[in-house]
Amino acid sequence: MIRSRAVPLLCVVLRSACRRQSSSSSMAYSAKIGPSILSSDLSCLGSECVRMMECGADYLHLDVMDGHFVPNITFGHPMVECLRKCVGQDPFFDMHMMVSRPEQWVKAMAAAGANQYTFHLEATSNPGNLIKEIKASGMKVGLAIKPGTTVQELAPWANQIDMALVMTVEPGFGGQKFMEDMMPKVSWLRSKFPSLDIEVDGGVGPDTIHKCAEAGANMIVSGSAVISSDDPRSVIALLRTVVAEAIQKRSLDR
Repeated sequence: MIRSRAVPLLCVVLRSACRRQSSSSSMAYSAKIGPSILSSDLSCLGSECVRMMECGADYLHLDVMDGHFVPNITFGHPMVECLRKCVGQDPFFDMHMMVSRPEQWVKAMAAAGANQYTFHLEATSNPGNLIKEIKASGMKVGLAIKPGTTVQELAPWANQIDMALVMTVEPGFGGQKFMEDMMPKVSWLRSKFPSLDIEVDGGVGPDTIHKCAEAGANMIVSGSAVISSDDPRSVIALLRTVVAEAIQKRSLDR
């Protein structure tokens, strides 16, 4: 009799533990703030990267533009290689590849020291192959969508990537106004893929961070709001606090 009662009780305990573990794993993401270094003084980019990390940045967001996918040109893998030598191995380089042939630069960026290769869904006809190539190179995979691309188009790949980037401006130029109507995309992704890292990029700063955090974004790219600030450490801390509080609230509400 004792044994027959103990077995059902054990099953209840195990089920409860599994539910707690499942809930915990579904909230495994954390708040991360990544300054967009394109907003820096490009004549001293290395020291600017060091300054951002010393001010508490979790990672560095590097915008690569080719003049084709977007109407602007920035830098390529030789610059990334130089930055890696300058700042050392610790900073996490999130490469935002705004290029028309993202397959072309995977190996070069991996060799240069990139940690995450974020390509645009609109720029390739074979996302699956590209995801495999990026993983094989040793980098994490980010998948970005422009404002005009539906989030449902990204969904088939969400379980194969490390991060989804929802652009909150049209890619290609800094200083644009934040597009609040992109927040439903973030909310939809968070509801469908609870443990996915979700990044927002464009016009994000102290005035707009609450909207991003409430929608479910946890990786925050911020350019001039951080880098041009008189006190970037405080701005980074503020952004992280708002996101962390939103993550905690979401966890408690489950």
